[in-house]
Amino acid sequence: MLALSIILFFLYCWGIGLGLGLLVKESEDFLERNLMRLGFGLGAIPAIGLLFNLIRIPIDWKIFFFVSLIPISIVAIRFLGKGKKFGFKFNANLYAMIMLVLFLVSFYMYSKGAFAYPYLEDDDSWSHAIGVKYVSVEKTVFGKDVSAYLEPYPPAYELLLGVLHQTNDSVYWTLKFFNALIVSLSIIFFYYFAKIFTRSPKKALFSTFALFAVPAFLSHFIWALALTVTLYFVSFYAVEKIKEDRRWSIIAAVVMVTTLTSSPTHSAYFGLFFAIYFLSRVIIERRILIYEFLAAFSALAFSFILWWLPMIIKYGVTGVLQSVGIGGPRGNPNVFSIAGTGDRIYTLSDFIFAKEFNMINNPIGIGIVLSVLTIVGFLFLIFNYRKMLKKENYHYLTIVLWFLFAFYAVNAARFYIKLSPFRAWMLLAIPVSLLSGEAINLINDLTNSITNFIKSTRIVKVISVIVLILIVYGIIMTSFVQKYAVNTTASWPPGAFWTSLEEVKGYAWIKDNLPKNSRVFTFVNNGPVIGMDMYTCHWCIEVRDYQRTGFNETIEQNYGWLKQEKYSYITIDGQTVRKFGINETNSKIQKFINSNKFKLLFSNNGIIVLEIF
Repeated sequence: MLALSIILFFLYCWGIGLGLGLLVKESEDFLERNLMRLGFGLGAIPAIGLLFNLIRIPIDWKIFFFVSLIPISIVAIRFLGKGKKFGFKFNANLYAMIMLVLFLVSFYMYSKGAFAYPYLEDDDSWSHAIGVKYVSVEKTVFGKDVSAYLEPYPPAYELLLGVLHQTNDSVYWTLKFFNALIVSLSIIFFYYFAKIFTRSPKKALFSTFALFAVPAFLSHFIWALALTVTLYFVSFYAVEKIKEDRRWSIIAAVVMVTTLTSSPTHSAYFGLFFAIYFLSRVIIERRILIYEFLAAFSALAFSFILWWLPMIIKYGVTGVLQSVGIGGPRGNPNVFSIAGTGDRIYTLSDFIFAKEFNMINNPIGIGIVLSVLTIVGFLFLIFNYRKMLKKENYHYLTIVLWFLFAFYAVNAARFYIKLSPFRAWMLLAIPVSLLSGEAINLINDLTNSITNFIKSTRIVKVISVIVLILIVYGIIMTSFVQKYAVNTTASWPPGAFWTSLEEVKGYAWIKDNLPKNSRVFTFVNNGPVIGMDMYTCHWCIEVRDYQRTGFNETIEQNYGWLKQEKYSYITIDGQTVRKFGINETNSKIQKFINSNKFKLLFSNNGIIVLEIF
């Protein structure tokens, strides 16, 4: 079943991406054409799902399977109708091959770290588990008080993973595996974006290597930002392609709908990044970018129609703002000063020196070599401002402004105007990587120029390769080694709500020893039950009500209700003790055991697990 979900993920993305690609003239490069189709499909799936959700079509994997087959069938019929044989022309491209190696190393790193411990990390992932399970079972993203990451919170991430979970029996695996895969795919999408943005595959590869290595760019942390930021590159790739074919504005708009409905902070940041990009091009090219504007405006309008307007109607503006972290309990929103849970004032060493012990949601730090390269690239562009002002070089101004904006965003804890500064590190990594790519390319060109007086071209090439190897080695040792440690060997916590490590071990035992999706009841927190691949109807009113009242009922009443609701197991954990008291909980446990209606399966100092006869 796990393999089926992986196959279907690529089929959904590639098939739907193929359908969008039929609208435009795609790249003639086989790899670029097909890999970017994955990106278009990845962006389109949640957008299509939101449309289905609004018109009450179930968010069901079978529907997405059918939708993805439609363009594949159209292409097949066209080929057969013309009497053509299926085939493709694959041109080996060294830059693309190296990029794919970086992708595979990234995926190995993120997936290894994700599965290094038998629990979901931190608090967010348990809420995501509830949301993903809800979408998987109920086939909708409408549902009040289900999860912190469903309505009125933008649901694109939950929607995507919910569809994927419908074809396997493990929400635990779905979250870990596909989150790591999505984050890793950002390497591919960034490379092709940088290639078309800088008009240089060499610069694109250098920049991609920098993004691959920089600690500040994403981790395997499970949250919606993994999808949002990955789609930045798909969105900007499509926008860049509008220069070649106006119809690319359709693909750009579709992908940006998801980019704007996947996370509040970084959907907003995407809007700001796009505004900087748009204004940079308008200033340098001295023309109005009509189709780029229409793509962005259409995406904003459809994201409002498909999600934000229904939420405003249901919860009001204040309710929606509060749900995404804006405004206090009195409903006085301040959209100019939004703090993040990990905000602090950073020093110079926080930027220059990457550390093996770091934040897990958004690691900080760039590394010594990448920091030097960033400064070199930045100063090179500033001192060559005349080159920057040429129409074909608008990307230089965009990179500089992105860097200045992201640098401010990271350091905004010092100022009144801010938007979750600690989460802006992953955004700073983008212009840092692009600037580093420019610097590496500059150093490479200078090395070739300096050694040109040597008659032997072989020696010139050897010197250039040695210089590149030294730069790569420096980046690996001062950035990637630390990033790898944070994502693989560092011990990530299971969340702040747990009462003990024994309690965590008990739920891990449940995951490994009880049949998947067994109905397990707990009096307090449904997150660990669902996150450890068991089932309880967290969103059912009768279950929530009984969690509040059932502890004080008799064992006979408990047994009757549990059997009526078809539960097979019940847990009494440390969180139950914390809520009801140790004496009351111990008394309840003894009554359960002495009733002969329950069998003790597992017990430690953090939890007991009882089977219901």
